[in-house]
Amino acid sequence: MELRHLSAFVAVAEELHFGRAAKRLQMAQPPLSQQIRQLEKELGVQLFERNTRSVRLTSAGESFLQPVRTVLDDLDTAVRAAKAAGRGEHGRVTIGFAGASSHETLPLLTRAVRAAHPALELVMKGQTYANVALDRVADGSLDLGFVRLPVTRAGVAYRVIDEEELVCALPSDHRLARLESVPIDVLAEEPFVAFPANTGSTVRDAMVGACEAAGFNPRVVQEAPDSYTILALVAAGVGVTLTVTSVQHIQQNGLVYRPLSGPPIRLRAALAWRADNPSAVLRAVLAVAEEALPTPEGPAGDRTTASRH
Repeated sequence: MELRHLSAFVAVAEELHFGRAAKRLQMAQPPLSQQIRQLEKELGVQLFERNTRSVRLTSAGESFLQPVRTVLDDLDTAVRAAKAAGRGEHGRVTIGFAGASSHETLPLLTRAVRAAHPALELVMKGQTYANVALDRVADGSLDLGFVRLPVTRAGVAYRVIDEEELVCALPSDHRLARLESVPIDVLAEEPFVAFPANTGSTVRDAMVGACEAAGFNPRVVQEAPDSYTILALVAAGVGVTLTVTSVQHIQQNGLVYRPLSGPPIRLRAALAWRADNPSAVLRAVLAVAEEALPTPEGPAGDRTTASRH
């Protein structure tokens, strides 16, 4: 069993998409698929269920994921310790992000940090829902998190970096797809696809809140862990969903987006960190972020704020 096979497995498990995992690993997709097949053959189990629409972990894959992460993290720690001792420097910032909704902001930050501080190490933790990221920033397991307001953890500072709106995603042949905008109340009888409940997804919270404000509770018939899978299920006709404008780069046959009627329902995205984190490396990253991801002008923007809740 080779380390590159384990790295390939973690990339596919976190992205749940072979093309995105290959891009992340800076390799072509066919060799990546071959590595996964070789790993499955060596283990004697299937790690992923895959079809033309989606990729998901099997129970064996879910059981394998955390131990593999631990192995790779331990190896990474050993390599970093040796290199840091050799050059007399050390610097690491761990960043949590959700995935599809960070597809624009995250690369802007990471590229700017690597240009300004090429020796600084960024450790990326994908599929970290906003409220989970807040918890992990608060307990110190993340240095920096991509989150959404409100920030309610004591001692956590944040700065707004973007503003999004809720939109409706529909199957392209849905009767409501012909509308220029969709009133929320007409969705009352529709089946919904959503993030799992009680997992820290602010998008699901916003969806439920918007529906309740319109007088109904959304009837969720299918849950999925990420926007790519949710929108694939919508395109397949399983249901509708309310999502954020930052995922509209996901384009699939059978999928359309429509704005919601009425006043926009806005969600503000932010970077969050512990106000008492003494890391000089984190401060360097935050300084770069001020330039790479400036706070929006106007009422949407908040400057750096520390939560007192």
